[in-house]
Amino acid sequence: MLAMAFGGWIRFGPIRRSAPWRAAAGPGIALPQPDRQGGLPLHAALEARRSIRDYGDEPLTLEEVGQLLWAAQGLNDPRGYRTAPSAGALYPLELYLVAGNVAGLAPGVYHYDPRAHALTPLAEGDLRSALARASLGQSCVERGAATLVFAAEFERTTGRYGQRGQQYVYIEVGHAAQNVYLQAAGLGLGTVAVGAFEPESIGQTLGLPEAFAPLYLMPVGRPGTDAP
Repeated sequence: MLAMAFGGWIRFGPIRRSAPWRAAAGPGIALPQPDRQGGLPLHAALEARRSIRDYGDEPLTLEEVGQLLWAAQGLNDPRGYRTAPSAGALYPLELYLVAGNVAGLAPGVYHYDPRAHALTPLAEGDLRSALARASLGQSCVERGAATLVFAAEFERTTGRYGQRGQQYVYIEVGHAAQNVYLQAAGLGLGTVAVGAFEPESIGQTLGLPEAFAPLYLMPVGRPGTDAP
């Protein structure tokens, strides 16, 4: 399977299911409820949106992390619809948080549950350096306080739409990533969409299920002194 990354096509090979450090899923961690009323006006968020790769050392708050996750894939309708559109409302995306410097949240890998607006712990430890190595050594992945990782199970969409369903999945992750960009701008945070990485290494680092293909990484942090 091929996916388009910055600079060319990347090939998704089989992803190994396990990694040596992988832990059994722990109990869910409820996130603060997202702010659905206030924040930066949309036109101001669009004006402020930038790709920022330089981050300071200050931690993110759990409220900020929850707001970013909700913006990416949270529910905005009691019928189960999400903040980003999905072909046929099939929702092939899975969202992971690699936390390293989040106040009130232990470093580790977490899976985001949109229905519960909660995190499921999957592995302990600060894996930002390992994630950066799998991302061709990009320092922004290591420097970010946390990284949002979008993965997809293509079969959820291709099972209904056939081959063209792959295109729909790529479109969908673009919608979700732009939501993160705008929400980060609204919170005064910096982020950047990273598409240059080794998919198998990302899968091994996070212990993704074999059917899940990583598509996008978005490190997030408070803008550093060199940020635009």
